[in-house]
Amino acid sequence: MSATRRRIAAASAVASAATLLSLTPSPATAHGSVFGPASRVSACFAEGPETPKSKVCKDLVADSGTQPLYDWNEVNIANADGKHQQIIPDGKLCSANRQKYRALDWARTDWPATSVSAGSYNFNVRITAAHLGTMKMYITKPGFDPTQPLKWSDLDATPVATYSTPRASDNGYYRFTGNLPARTGRHIVYKVWQRHDSTEAFYGCSDVVYGNASAATAKAPTQTAIDANASRSTVSHAGHGGDEHAPAPASAATQTGGPSTAVAVSASAGAAAFAVGALLFGRRRQRMN
Repeated sequence: MSATRRRIAAASAVASAATLLSLTPSPATAHGSVFGPASRVSACFAEGPETPKSKVCKDLVADSGTQPLYDWNEVNIANADGKHQQIIPDGKLCSANRQKYRALDWARTDWPATSVSAGSYNFNVRITAAHLGTMKMYITKPGFDPTQPLKWSDLDATPVATYSTPRASDNGYYRFTGNLPARTGRHIVYKVWQRHDSTEAFYGCSDVVYGNASAATAKAPTQTAIDANASRSTVSHAGHGGDEHAPAPASAATQTGGPSTAVAVSASAGAAAFAVGALLFGRRRQRMN
């Protein structure tokens, strides 16, 4: 084969590899928030970011603006990698230590709350992208003081529910059953959702009251409200809003159904590297001749 033909072949290989890389799907970013019992951010979003009803939601908007509410499904840390207690300090659990969501950490007794009782409880988590992972729901210990910032030591070590999140959802929801222990008064249910196909994790605080709630009743956003305000969100399935970085790509070992996607990417990269090497070799041979 002549030097010219070798260069043409190498260039063709590079183009083919680049095309394959562009067509190979990248893992979507998972997002979501607890709708049952409604999380703080989703309850305030449900009231309407521009016209919140409860005093605490009005104060949140006055302090942090409306964007945290439009981004109700984003309270995350991109590189958590299971190190939740190491990277989120006490008092910052509800915001995941993100400045954007700082108001969610306020230790107040007027957060909209859900009335609950001891026994079986059906959790509903609204997601905007489904991903492999583990979702754990914790509850505060007996004697928890809601006027004090939430600490890791306030949570029972044993989750009230653990759910292996699949790639498929029930019409945009993860639905699973847990068991709430006996408590009195106001408590917090804390969600930790760690993805298995990325280092990213999601967090959230839901206020519950055993018996009759003394504050406003927490309501979950309607699909109509979600759709109507989607254009105002900075969150997408391909990246993050706020100040976070994109999560690490999924590895072949963590992909359900086999390593086809990761292998395709690896093969594409290998083909591109080979093609570039062939092109350089051809040029070198031409100069030598």
